[in-house]
Amino acid sequence: MRLFLVFAILCGLFYNVAYGKGSLDIDMKLKALNKPALKTIKSEDGDIIDCIDIYKQHAFDHPALRNHKIQMKPSIEFGTKKTTIPNNGSSEQITSQIWSKSGNCPKGTVPVRRVSREDISRASSPSHFGRKTPHRYSFLDKALQHKGNFNITAEKITHARPKLRSEAVLIALGFNFIGAQSDINVWNPPRVQASDYSSAQIWLLGGLSDTFESIEAGWAVNPSVFGDSRTRLFTYWTKDGYTKTGCVNLLCAGFVQTTTKFALGAAIEPVSTTSQKQHYITVSMFLDPNSGNWWLTCANNVIGYWPGTLFNYLKHSATAVQWGGEVHSPNVGKKPHTRTSMGSGQWASYLWAQACYHTNIRIKDYSKQIKYPTYLSEYADEYDCYSTKLHRKTYMSEPHFYFGGPGQNSRCP
Repeated sequence: MRLFLVFAILCGLFYNVAYGKGSLDIDMKLKALNKPALKTIKSEDGDIIDCIDIYKQHAFDHPALRNHKIQMKPSIEFGTKKTTIPNNGSSEQITSQIWSKSGNCPKGTVPVRRVSREDISRASSPSHFGRKTPHRYSFLDKALQHKGNFNITAEKITHARPKLRSEAVLIALGFNFIGAQSDINVWNPPRVQASDYSSAQIWLLGGLSDTFESIEAGWAVNPSVFGDSRTRLFTYWTKDGYTKTGCVNLLCAGFVQTTTKFALGAAIEPVSTTSQKQHYITVSMFLDPNSGNWWLTCANNVIGYWPGTLFNYLKHSATAVQWGGEVHSPNVGKKPHTRTSMGSGQWASYLWAQACYHTNIRIKDYSKQIKYPTYLSEYADEYDCYSTKLHRKTYMSEPHFYFGGPGQNSRCP
């Protein structure tokens, strides 16, 4: 009997240590993320959107932003420079999110998707919720020396096979970039596994290979963060190669939201379907030279900014831009490979209305000109799993960068 009591007490102590503290950590995380709402909107897709006082948003919990004065709008515009030449077929920009059908946030607030206990519980720990794993971009160490003479494939193949993530990208390298944009074709990639995510996005990168800085935006399907397979608007930032800083959307302090119309992490629709009208969202990120803040716009709406005080290298410019897609999975580079697809789930060679694309690809450098990049390189970490194709239908038509693939297949077992 005594032995049984000792065993029961030990089990109770173990439970309190293992689960009690975990529950407390989740409670603390929920309190930090879910600020008091001035208004709550229940979306038809199940999301809850809280309208938070713009001055009390999570961004200002960051030590570097304690005395930060909100910049309500950029002092300059990125501008647009899009082709007027008809492309391959019919396409339409997405200009709103599902939740906005159910209401809107009043002036002076920002819409924030409410995080649930279940959301955080899916992460390995509350501190890892919404965060990527560390990564390395070896080409960044000599980025400004490369310019148009850089062979990204030769550089990449000298390194080990990818761990945890697989990218299929178009890269501009070797200049001081102060902005980038594209129209990103919106799909809902099939077979995204519960522990994986699949994105279509733009990256602006600076710094060194191991401790690079990055700001990112586009769309993603991320079941581990959101608990479903919907296509959602997302952003990301880091200042140390995803090691300790940064997160997706507003799941840590950093990004300052200013819009009342879009909620980061909320679902976007309609998505494209094969051989039908294609849907896209225009994403641009650009540096405000007067404030040093990096602004994000989506679908012609100013969303907010990453304060320049978050960064070291990106305070002034980026040295690389990537357009394309990424799959993150513990089964990347392994056999069996993950079944998570990228883009539409079809090979890049399938082209319009079947493969996912970026088009109206533009950069801005210190010349202040918005232009198509002079030098571009294509690269896929696993070309038998996810592919790329920079394609121009005619000499006069706007180039489309197609990317994606099925993941596990006969060539990628």
